[in-house]
Amino acid sequence: MPHVDWPALWANLLHFGAPDSATHSVSLLEKVVRPVVVYLLLVLGLRTVGKRLLAQLNPFDFVVLLTLSNTVQNAIIGNDTSLTGGIVGAAALLGVNALLVRIFYRGPSRELLFKSDRDVCLVAAGRVDEAEMRRLRINAAELTAKAHERGFDTLDEVESAMLYPNGTIYFRGRPTDTDAARHAELLRRLDALGVELAALRR
Repeated sequence: MPHVDWPALWANLLHFGAPDSATHSVSLLEKVVRPVVVYLLLVLGLRTVGKRLLAQLNPFDFVVLLTLSNTVQNAIIGNDTSLTGGIVGAAALLGVNALLVRIFYRGPSRELLFKSDRDVCLVAAGRVDEAEMRRLRINAAELTAKAHERGFDTLDEVESAMLYPNGTIYFRGRPTDTDAARHAELLRRLDALGVELAALRR
């Protein structure tokens, strides 16, 4: 088992700024610890605000996502730019990801869903749920923009809107008198076709 220089490891992990590479070597354990810690922090942060980010990216969220990977890049690899160091860090990320997916896999049953994994109703019976919108920090303009993408002119045309765990928003439109009349006309024509077919079989 390789010797671990614990003081150097803690100094590298907790020291602010760039450590002197001549005095602080990057050990194999540190190459594993760094990506795992950053991965866990990012997963925790994105699970907390993930639905909001996925549902509607505003300019602030977009800038955060663009700069996030660049910000944590050096924290993951430290001052080691070798191929071996990158491979060890990547293997650590893949390993912890596979482990967490296995731990948090709860099977296909809906009863095993976490509360955070359930659908969130944003609009019910044509009324916007302001409490949920406020909790997720989604404003009416953002929801309206998503409704426009689905072909609705205003939120008044929306009967219900559900936010799925992956950030997708499903909209269902309100039934209109025109829709009801069209449906009745289609049923009438189908009945007429049925009568004609029955007459032809005789």
